[in-house]
Amino acid sequence: MAFFCYARGMPKTFFFYDLETSGLSAQHDRIMQFAGIRTDMELNQVGESVNVLVKLNDDTLPSPDAIMVTGITPQQTQADGYSEAEFAKLLIDEVFTPDTITVGFNNVRFDDEFIRHLLWRNFHDPYEWSWRDGRSRWDLLDVVRMTRALRPDGIVWPVDDKGQPTNRLELLASSNGLVHTKAHDALSDVEALIGVTKLIKEKQPQLYAYLLQLRDKSEVKKLVNLDDKQPFVYVSGRLDSEFNKATVAFPLTAGTNGNVVVYDLRYDPTPFIGLEPKELAKKFYASWEERSTEGFEKLPVKELQYNRTPAVAPLGVLAGQDGWRLIGLSEEIIAKHKSILLGAPGFAENIRGLFENKQEYKKTSDPEGKLYDGFVADVDKMRIDAVRQADEKALADFHPTFSDDRLPELLLHYKARSFPRSLAEDESIAWEKWRASRITTDLPSFMKSLQRLSKTNDDSKQFLLQELQLWAESVLPADLD
Repeated sequence: MAFFCYARGMPKTFFFYDLETSGLSAQHDRIMQFAGIRTDMELNQVGESVNVLVKLNDDTLPSPDAIMVTGITPQQTQADGYSEAEFAKLLIDEVFTPDTITVGFNNVRFDDEFIRHLLWRNFHDPYEWSWRDGRSRWDLLDVVRMTRALRPDGIVWPVDDKGQPTNRLELLASSNGLVHTKAHDALSDVEALIGVTKLIKEKQPQLYAYLLQLRDKSEVKKLVNLDDKQPFVYVSGRLDSEFNKATVAFPLTAGTNGNVVVYDLRYDPTPFIGLEPKELAKKFYASWEERSTEGFEKLPVKELQYNRTPAVAPLGVLAGQDGWRLIGLSEEIIAKHKSILLGAPGFAENIRGLFENKQEYKKTSDPEGKLYDGFVADVDKMRIDAVRQADEKALADFHPTFSDDRLPELLLHYKARSFPRSLAEDESIAWEKWRASRITTDLPSFMKSLQRLSKTNDDSKQFLLQELQLWAESVLPADLD
């Protein structure tokens, strides 16, 4: 099945995409539906839409709550879906082609992570699809946030049932008369996303063009860096909702992996600059319950990651269009808080220490979840390519000597999922042991969710619950039947 034929020398294209998954963890859960539409740079569709299912393997119990939302059952994916290996090949060969700008809605933090882990499990490079050969990625969620915060004219901005501002894609689409036939269906969400993108491009073309450039991290570094520290406008989901997630931030200190830690200048630094590192750490690592207690003062710092297409802008965007009022700040407040920060260099050093010791991802013994434990060495890359090129017969007799201790077990899992007849007897035993452990660990929470959801009177949801019950029974390890 060919969706789009790429030829060298072709102009850049957008590929808008969305996923439906078995749960929220990219490390643990799986892609069940993938949909996308390629457009030219003027947002006109190029080629056919992509809308495929991906087989859920018998090592996975999906989140019942996720299935209630998507309506996609494991049985559907088994009947009509690609294997993971087939799907990974489709992505690399036909979707993430050279000069493609991959676009989603919260994709950098969610969908892209699932893509990376899928490629990792299936012996493809987990990073090159988003940067090599003219490729890049863009996230429309922060584009929407900045447009709402700074340039709202010409667009109807929805609120939720409590009257609070919301940027949910389905509400943005319906409020502005855009096509969106079915929420939480991947292809319908892609159609709505393209509609929202066209709307912003039409109503706020300068902001649209500016933010499109920021998918290049070198462009972000021109504005946000530690060599020439200057306040800048910043929009992020981690910021306060009162002013549409917008503030003025200041580059404070070095973050992890060459990134930068920024301070939210909405907040007076005075209560924080005199705190000892242990006191700062207590605020930094506070639980949700602790943050919700009366009188808690959050530590207004966060890491800005250059390669996550952040929505940033110079202070000049606030001039001339009532911008300062829109974000609830003034030049005087910013100047005052900046001066306090610059007068306390020890504070920046203490904050840097917090981020040096921060563990971004939960450690696991499962090689499938160890993507970020380190890059694969060059010595293993040829062996990885050989794995990917081998068919089922070749894999049966293929036993490469990897230097990376994650890869032997990863190879076992790859063979078991997509090429099960390639397994030797001892490999089948090892795989079943791992599969049984994973199912057994997930089963209690799965059953608890089924019981909670069983109280519904919705016939369609009852059908989904019955299908999930049957799926669980079919994948249970033999000693639990």
